[in-house]
Amino acid sequence: MNIVLDTNVLVAGLLSPFGACGEIVLMVSSGEITLSFNGRILAEYDEVLRRPKFNFEEEKVTALLDYIAHRGQTVATSPLANSLPDPDDETFLETTMASQAACLVTGNQNHFPAELCHGIIVYSPREFLNFCKKQKKAEKRITRRSTRSRKKPRSG
Repeated sequence: MNIVLDTNVLVAGLLSPFGACGEIVLMVSSGEITLSFNGRILAEYDEVLRRPKFNFEEEKVTALLDYIAHRGQTVATSPLANSLPDPDDETFLETTMASQAACLVTGNQNHFPAELCHGIIVYSPREFLNFCKKQKKAEKRITRRSTRSRKKPRSG
């Protein structure tokens, strides 16, 4: 699944690996989900993760950013027709639209009013995890149905 991840979720997941944001970061690092990004998002990840107040190890930040850059999907974006309440968040919505990602995951949903999001799904971290669980259950049901409907070859 391809998503766009707001920087606040990435930072929260690294600071608290056992919460919803941490689970999402684990899903990214395991390859279960793929991040879409543009140059501005990657630059913001880099700048924020290197802030002294977070005290993240330099090598680990570099490794994570390299992983995202090589395993993720880089997209070219176009400016939004209407501004968001926080102009710094516009690149996340632009990227979600350009990449046709499943959704945008953010800890600041109020920065993305539905009427300005052009039908893009914006989830909180917890909502996104609930969405993923429903998707997995639906996939299991489909798999079970298809394996039951296969006929076993007759012997003899």
